[in-house]
Amino acid sequence: MRKTLNEMAELLNGKVVGNGFVVIERIQGIDEAGEGDLTFIANPQYRKKLETTNASAILVSPGTESTGKNLLIVPDPYAALGQALALFYPEETEPAGVSKNAFIEGGAVVSKEATIYPGVYVGAGARIERGVVLYPSVFVGRDAVIDEDSVLYSNVTVYRRCVIGKRVILHAGVVVGADGFGFARPGEENLKIPQVGIVQIDDDVEVGANTTIDRGTLSKTWIQRGVKIDNLVQIGHNVVIGENSVIVAQVGIAGSARLGKSCIIGGQAGLGGHISIGDHVVVVGQSGVHEDVLPGQVVSGTPHVPHRTWLKAQACIPRLPEMRKTIISLAERMEKLEERIKDK
Repeated sequence: MRKTLNEMAELLNGKVVGNGFVVIERIQGIDEAGEGDLTFIANPQYRKKLETTNASAILVSPGTESTGKNLLIVPDPYAALGQALALFYPEETEPAGVSKNAFIEGGAVVSKEATIYPGVYVGAGARIERGVVLYPSVFVGRDAVIDEDSVLYSNVTVYRRCVIGKRVILHAGVVVGADGFGFARPGEENLKIPQVGIVQIDDDVEVGANTTIDRGTLSKTWIQRGVKIDNLVQIGHNVVIGENSVIVAQVGIAGSARLGKSCIIGGQAGLGGHISIGDHVVVVGQSGVHEDVLPGQVVSGTPHVPHRTWLKAQACIPRLPEMRKTIISLAERMEKLEERIKDK
């Protein structure tokens, strides 16, 4: 594909500074970019590379200047990069059809416009809608639903009766709808509580590789529209994750926790069960959240505290050895003063 910078500006709703007729043929990182390449700067710490890059043009944010460079100024360079990548490197479309080496159980409904690769299993009563792509070794349990244009990569498992919305992407190894961790008299008899609910994943959700989402005990575990989940995340039974939230890798969310919309949970954070996280909350990576968090808060640490408090506490840690010496010295002086007073 070839586009002039002026044409790119029109597509990305940007403004050109420099030569608008330069031709763009590829998208590259700022260090690798050369003639014919468009690159980007989304993080201010990379602005110094404006002077050294050989790219034909650079996506930048408003207020950025660089003499002699061709700039395409856009409100959000990272979002514009996404649009440009989709334009230059569109996803391959899969030919529709069901492989003769797939196993479709009687009573399952599979659209003629779906793509079913060898080794796929679709259980009775399941429904696979148009535009769905099931890669090799995908398992779809009985009465499960995979809605339009969703893509399930190899070794994804969707248990019985679970519901996957439209345009959902489940990366390799995702497990949807395994039993929640429910046992009565834990540590004694460990009596299993049957998990008879489901998982519902709404439209436009993406789930990273080897993430697991347990089914509800009675009702449902619910991942709402637009949520993005990274690799290796564990989501317990009856958890609700609000619209457009982002869950980073290795997070664990215990059963019946509820997250509001547009939350961001940093990597390796742990959220306790039966707690409520308000809208727009940010949990910093490796934090442990043990109780409710009000909307709009930023929290850190284990147990969690407001982020500013955590930063102040962390600033004290390197000085603890010196502070210890001071305290010991003060205690010794106090002891001597008390002995003098006693002798008088």
